[in-house]
Amino acid sequence: TVRANGLRDGYIRLVVTRGVGDLGLNPNLCPRPTVFIIADQIRLFPQELYEKGIHVISAAVQRQPVSALNPRVKSCNYLNSILARIEANNAGAHEALILDLRGFVVEGTADNVFVVRNGVITTPPVYLGALRGITRDAVIEIAQEKGLPVREEPFTLYEVYDADELFLTGTAAEVVPVVQVDGRTIGTGRPGPIYACLLEEFRKRAPRDGYQVYE
Repeated sequence: TVRANGLRDGYIRLVVTRGVGDLGLNPNLCPRPTVFIIADQIRLFPQELYEKGIHVISAAVQRQPVSALNPRVKSCNYLNSILARIEANNAGAHEALILDLRGFVVEGTADNVFVVRNGVITTPPVYLGALRGITRDAVIEIAQEKGLPVREEPFTLYEVYDADELFLTGTAAEVVPVVQVDGRTIGTGRPGPIYACLLEEFRKRAPRDGYQVYE
């Protein structure tokens, strides 16, 4: 698929569905799954936003409980995130933060959230409903190797508003800085040094740790 699309640097998504069936919801009536691969180039944000930072809002729509939909199931059901993204679009923001029913920040619409305060990096624990993203894990590993303290613990919007730095991570987004939330300036209003350090190291490792699919 990558060769057919002529890609040397791109995004690959493998999708497995329950297959063809009737109009009902019974998966037993879909005897053969459908598998397809999407290979394309994707870039969520232009380079200038990695230098200037993005604006986000806190969404009114809340993340569904883990007991209702386990985040470890990477499904195509993005309705919850899409509703939050519509809120961001209507507010003129680049992204939205989604909270759980108790008011804890869980994640963005398609990315993990990190706050930095007094040199300590904090990200929501996955038991709140956040996806354990590959980029999230990579950034945590990089931070620990750099000797930066990292915590996985719940936090609210108050910690977000009071953060020195805030950034999001995702497969397509990589590591992107947030400089404004709900109209409030985060830190100095510019991407911070810890974000810059992590992004630089991540971009060094991403191509190094990959491999050539074809020549």
